[in-house]
Amino acid sequence: MRQREIKDFAKRLVELSLDNERQVSADRVHGVLEALQAKPPRQLKALLKEYLTQLRRELRQTQAVVEYAGDLSAATLESIAAEFTKLTGRKVTAVGKPNPELIAGVRVRVGDDVYEDSLATRLATLSIPNF
Repeated sequence: MRQREIKDFAKRLVELSLDNERQVSADRVHGVLEALQAKPPRQLKALLKEYLTQLRRELRQTQAVVEYAGDLSAATLESIAAEFTKLTGRKVTAVGKPNPELIAGVRVRVGDDVYEDSLATRLATLSIPNF
């Protein structure tokens, strides 16, 4: 198998690992691993590494890491989780992470996407010289 084929096969395995709500299912992951063990493909190690990478990426899509300065209520975290659930079409949970460097505001990371509205970013924008 070439690298591209390994990557595509790992993506298909991740799809098989998702339940009806597009959440990673431990039972389904177990089933995928059992099937691979029963009939191991060539380059099994490379495939397992790529499968793990793809699973991690999928799991990051289900968690919103909310960095904040100051106080953040549980209700606000729930609201953020609800908005990202609606936006992404899959259940997203929110986890708070204090970050005093933001000065005020929030930064939300879901997977590779970052949404930010903080005073630190606004001040950094002001400090960039205009050409």
